Amino acid sequence: MARNNSQRLGGVGDRQGAEDTSPPPNLTPLDFSTPTDFVELPTEGRYYPEDHPLHNESVVEIRHMTAKDEDILTSRALLKKGIALDRFLKNIVVDKRIDLDSLYVGDKNAILVGARVTGYGPSYDTQVTCPVCAATNKFSFNLEENNLYSGGEFEDFDITPKTDETFIIKAPVSKVDVEVRLFTGKDEKYLGRVAESKKKNKLPESPLTDQLNLMIVSINERTDNMTIKSFIDNVSAKDARYIRQAYEKIVPNIDLAQKFTCDTCDYETDQMEVPFTTDFFWPKR
Repeated sequence: MARNNSQRLGGVGDRQGAEDTSPPPNLTPLDFSTPTDFVELPTEGRYYPEDHPLHNESVVEIRHMTAKDEDILTSRALLKKGIALDRFLKNIVVDKRIDLDSLYVGDKNAILVGARVTGYGPSYDTQVTCPVCAATNKFSFNLEENNLYSGGEFEDFDITPKTDETFIIKAPVSKVDVEVRLFTGKDEKYLGRVAESKKKNKLPESPLTDQLNLMIVSINERTDNMTIKSFIDNVSAKDARYIRQAYEKIVPNIDLAQKFTCDTCDYETDQMEVPFTTDFFWPKR
């Protein structure tokens, strides 16, 4: 026997002419509040001074990406000025006391990855270049498959922590004590401006020596610019490479390297790094 759906669901005749006397929902701005998440910091709050909001804090709270945030990321004016990402990050970090320029680079990278996941999910489809045959491959990274590196695994290098913020690297050839510090967001911006200025004025690029000049605090405890510049201008390639490799072991960061197999030459590696190209925050629809 067929069911009488008009009786079960309320017949059309019963609804016609009837007025809905239920009160409208009493919505408040809180009903539309954006959810938040906590991002683990690679530094675990170390190295920040005591008066910094992230001093000894292992996580930072961020708001999920919204349509308004996408407007920021696609603003031509902000993109032209190169400040779209910083404006976006400023919007999503809940604690407004945090100065983005003061964030260590690894922590900033972790926040960027966390924000990207809240907006577009963990799948990051992009193109990567095979390091062996240089072929371009389509590849999908899972951004939730990451490891936080706290920066303490430098047993294979001659590194000695000096202060809460600096480290001594013993250069193997010159036997010089090179004191280095961690880069912040402010330092990253500075290097970007230097590179852009050199390009604009058609000057030779010098990214490696520019980085050394910014990271080095002292040479054999001498902090004057003349000594540091003289060392950088004359340091052997072997020492320079050792310093850069040791520095990578010092810096806390988020490790997103994943397994990759080249479609062209079948080269395999477990260390394919995520390319932070325009696809990262501006994925193709």
